[in-house]
Amino acid sequence: MTKAIDIKNLHYNYSDGTEALRDISFSIDKGSKAILLGPNGAGKTTLLMHLNGVILPQRGAVIIDGRAVNKESAREIKQKVGIVFQDPDDQVFSTTVWEDVAFGPINMGMSEEIIREKVDKVLRALDVWQLKDKMPYHLSYGQKKRVALAGILAMDSDIIVLDEPGTCLDPKGKRDLFGILNELHCDKKTILIATHDINFAAQWAGRIIILKEGQLLNEGDRNLLLEEDILMQANLTPPVVSSIFLQAGYQKDKIPVNEEEAVAILKKATR
Repeated sequence: MTKAIDIKNLHYNYSDGTEALRDISFSIDKGSKAILLGPNGAGKTTLLMHLNGVILPQRGAVIIDGRAVNKESAREIKQKVGIVFQDPDDQVFSTTVWEDVAFGPINMGMSEEIIREKVDKVLRALDVWQLKDKMPYHLSYGQKKRVALAGILAMDSDIIVLDEPGTCLDPKGKRDLFGILNELHCDKKTILIATHDINFAAQWAGRIIILKEGQLLNEGDRNLLLEEDILMQANLTPPVVSSIFLQAGYQKDKIPVNEEEAVAILKKATR
């Protein structure tokens, strides 16, 4: 498959000399669902900020859809990669919600008709249409999260990157987010999510990438979440569903990673 994201031997040091990323290499195929896992301080956010040129590579390369990220390509890359940051207050800043969501499309030079069509569509899809005339700083944290995501979706980026999207969302907000992400995946978008929520990763991801202290610890499919030695190195624990089956004495090759797999096993056992 064609690579949407290709990272090669990426290094990054902060101005005080702190090594944030060390020789990281991995790739993500177009149209895939990937999770970047790791504890706080693993380098997840710093890595994400390289993907659309917020931070430029010091050593190594970040290649998006075949184009290297650098000073010359940064503007074009920003149109291909939409990032929703962990704190929506870093991203939601305009006078009204509608203006905030329209900001990206306006700067991309879209026509007034197209801008209105895209903004109205995403506001309705994310159930924030009724907030369109509100000032963003009057919104709840969860509403701001939706508005920040709406602003990225209105740009119709091919690659959607989210940093800890479930933070401070209530159960309904997390279910709604799950549905939105599935719709984006059905629309052939490439989605990369940075999180330390291993249960979300088990339920949603097709591909898992684990960072620890700025280095790539391991990568693979969801079964990587059953590798307790690897998880321990990253200060992570197996998904709750997997832990229950482990404690019940199931063999490793019979242990589910998520709820869907667990339900299938239990139904089979009760027939």
